[in-house]
Amino acid sequence: MPAAVTGGTAMSTTAANKQVIRDFVAALNDRSGEGWVPLLSPTVIDHNKVIFGEEDTPGAAIEGFRRQLAAFSIEQAGDGFRIEQLVAEDEEVVARLRVAGVHTGHHARMPEPTNRRFDVEQIWIFTVRAGQIVEIRAVSDRLGMFLQLGWDWPTTD
Repeated sequence: MPAAVTGGTAMSTTAANKQVIRDFVAALNDRSGEGWVPLLSPTVIDHNKVIFGEEDTPGAAIEGFRRQLAAFSIEQAGDGFRIEQLVAEDEEVVARLRVAGVHTGHHARMPEPTNRRFDVEQIWIFTVRAGQIVEIRAVSDRLGMFLQLGWDWPTTD
């Protein structure tokens, strides 16, 4: 198994890729900057476009994350992205997350903030290469989120 060097110690590629995801989630929760951006490849492909509908082009996910972070705030302990479980093999890392917060900003599905809380489970599948996330797939309890926030379910119109 190839080894990566992190902080002066050798670790397996799988362990290093899991650390990339831990760092990414921690950076998403740090609302003071965009430390998460360098962890995404500029050509990252996000197959999870139900909420924002961003273009299916390399790198479009970066703006999608910016918009998501701007629409939801962390207002109490336990809010934000919380890793419940990480499972990895080689360059694939699966993260089971709890995501909670308050809708306080503009969102493509609901432009006016509802100031309502949500708390849902999500499962993200990341592909990590050379220390960056190159692909994201995700499933989440979107119906639960929409119901908690009082949003209308999206239509195909």
